Amino acid sequence: QVQLVESGGGLVHPGGSLRLSCTVSISIYSIDIMNWYRQAPGKQRELVARLTRGGQSTYLDAVKGRFTISRDHAKDAVDLQMNNLKPEDTANYECNVVIGASFYWGQGTQVTVSS
Repeated sequence: QVQLVESGGGLVHPGGSLRLSCTVSISIYSIDIMNWYRQAPGKQRELVARLTRGGQSTYLDAVKGRFTISRDHAKDAVDLQMNNLKPEDTANYECNVVIGASFYWGQGTQVTVSS
């Protein structure tokens, strides 16, 4: 069973930054696709950023130029650097990885952007 543990969420003022990290219980080289999703209260879950095994990254239009997804081979982790945060970025952020036909989820970490 693959386990994912997110960390790095919290309360930040508008314009601030946070770095989320998702540590995986297996070698990150085994992962085909790494995703960060978010879900705000009363809204549908949305894909924020994706990183493929080959290194291709894609982003939700609303976060392009502000968020960066990356992988840390030494820690077996996938990180999400979030800059210039806005109140509308407030949500529970969840890490998801795809290995073959299997999907695995973390428990989520709350990000709140408020003055």
